[in-house]
Amino acid sequence: MQEPLVLLPGMMCDGRLFASQIAAFSHERPVMVASLQGANSVAKLAEEVLSIAPPRFALAGLSMGGIVAMEIYRQAPERITRLALMDTNALSDPPENAAMRERQVKKALEGGLREVMRDELKPKYLAEGKNSSRILDLCMKMADALGSKVFADQSTAVQHRPDQCETLKHVQVPALVLCGSEDRLCPIERHELMHHLVAGSKLAVIPGAGHLPTLEQPELTNRRLMKWLKS
Repeated sequence: MQEPLVLLPGMMCDGRLFASQIAAFSHERPVMVASLQGANSVAKLAEEVLSIAPPRFALAGLSMGGIVAMEIYRQAPERITRLALMDTNALSDPPENAAMRERQVKKALEGGLREVMRDELKPKYLAEGKNSSRILDLCMKMADALGSKVFADQSTAVQHRPDQCETLKHVQVPALVLCGSEDRLCPIERHELMHHLVAGSKLAVIPGAGHLPTLEQPELTNRRLMKWLKS
């Protein structure tokens, strides 16, 4: 049996974000999706994942999951056998985003989570494609399942996340930096930066995908993840 794989979902997503990856990889290795809830800081979320994760494991995170993955590597590099960062950002949140995030949190806690997701977040997620409506419906179902308190906590964690560029300079395991070619939330140049910071990393740009390539282009994404898992 190969080393376990721990997957970290993006903001307001759950294990359904990785349904194709679980199906593809669980026959050869244990696959675990860690929940990013119950804390409002990246450091605490990383600690909680480490408390339930195997002693050593491959780690892949998408979007907010990638942010937490970098912090996990910072806290416990000896436990990580390989690292995949997907559609994410190593930089801290720009100060000009604070007012927007705080307004979204206030609205969500007052009962407007669906409106925030529908009007402000979902339109930025995907590349145009025949499955867009189905994927966006799934995103809404995941957000509904998690609820406004998780949205508030995750928004706070993302807003106050640390810059991890220095962490990436010290990564010494096989690393993959992957993104959709049409990701508007975390554009390609952010991934090029991470790729240059992590010595020996591989950069994969998935055509026909936006911020959620695991759902938009699962076969292409799995192909790159499989190469990473076997590297």
